[in-house]
Amino acid sequence: MTQEQAESHVGSRPNVVVIIADDLGYADVGFNGLTEFGTPHIDRIASGGIVFTNGYVTAAVCGPSRAGLITGRYQDRFGSSINPTVNPAVPNGVPTTERTLAEMLGPAGYESMAVGKWHLGTYPGLQPRDRGFDEFYGFLSGGHDYFAESLTLEDLSAVSERWAWYRTKLLHNGERVKTSEYLTDELSDAAVEFIDRDRGDDEPFFLYLAYNAPHTPMQATDAKLAEFASIEPERRRTYAAMVSSMDDGIGRVLDALDRRGIEENTIVFFLSDNGGARNNASSNEPLRGHKSTPYEGGLRVPFAVRWPAALPAGERYDLPVSSLDIAATLVAAAGSDSEATLFADKPLDGVDVVPFLDGTLADAPHDRLFWRWHGREEAAARVGDRKIIRNTGGEPWLEVYDLAADLAETTNLGSDAQSDAIGGELDSWEEQMVPPAYPGLGSWFPPKP
Repeated sequence: MTQEQAESHVGSRPNVVVIIADDLGYADVGFNGLTEFGTPHIDRIASGGIVFTNGYVTAAVCGPSRAGLITGRYQDRFGSSINPTVNPAVPNGVPTTERTLAEMLGPAGYESMAVGKWHLGTYPGLQPRDRGFDEFYGFLSGGHDYFAESLTLEDLSAVSERWAWYRTKLLHNGERVKTSEYLTDELSDAAVEFIDRDRGDDEPFFLYLAYNAPHTPMQATDAKLAEFASIEPERRRTYAAMVSSMDDGIGRVLDALDRRGIEENTIVFFLSDNGGARNNASSNEPLRGHKSTPYEGGLRVPFAVRWPAALPAGERYDLPVSSLDIAATLVAAAGSDSEATLFADKPLDGVDVVPFLDGTLADAPHDRLFWRWHGREEAAARVGDRKIIRNTGGEPWLEVYDLAADLAETTNLGSDAQSDAIGGELDSWEEQMVPPAYPGLGSWFPPKP
């Protein structure tokens, strides 16, 4: 592509694809060093764009992390700080006082579709098509069975016990549909079909593709399991098969962009919603911790972006970025006329990362990032390379790490003037946050004693 062509592409509204994996380990993609099995198509995003080696999400669990991503604001500002109840009779999810990515891009003329896991509200009025998306194909809860024969429940209203919501039929807009394929393949099919639709050059689209893989239950096709027969233990083999199915689907999505000749001016983000979980055989090496913990293994995720028309290819960016930045980047790229006033009352917490990635700006996108675990009274902050983790109630404790020298967070440096100052900033940030606005996941059919 010539410079003139690139400038022409950047001047038009790019198409947008945001791909989210679920509980994917930091070490479980090729661009972060995986060799045990391949992720060639996820790696196409990285080789054609930029890997964020210090890419963070806003929470170490699914629902809050997705709420931060979809709004570009710390989810604790509006009470989405816990995994919401799935009970459709109880208000739950991202409140309508916040704007989703679809609601941000809609005014700029974007056709939008959400595919896969929603986990941002089952209550009427909080579902995808109520929140700016033109179309939805997927499921509303935070997890789902993968095999079509297990999907027998017609609706959430048919759920009579905890976790039965994993067996609801998929939703296409407002209708339940009977499916026949492995869940990951179904979602990939829907994503490709959306990309393949006839559109004019002045009709951009936004695809939000939220895979369930490799979240439990650990279910893979026989064909995929056979590909990885040499991997032990069995749970890790199943995990590899699940990730590979997702990778195949991502390959088909990228192929669809290529086939239509729109890959140059399509922004593709890929990331996991949090670190790998303890129960799915994922690996977060060399990071400490896992999903739900305040350590890097819970918060730092596989994260890459590709936009050939505007960004270099095959590079690694080492300064901290956040999933908060996705919304700010996309709003800036879309160039909506309403951008200047759209967020006057509720400014985004993220930043447009393009000027940092293309060399226009040399400083860091963020000089500080914050996290909170409501209900566990934990909080964390990163300022420069210094990270603190602390208890905010009960018996006081503090952990301090130098991430530049101790990525695995093995040596607690203890309190000093620098960590005390960061703690003061964390206090100020927490004072801006609010309690959860709805009941948590365990409030509907709580586990039996």
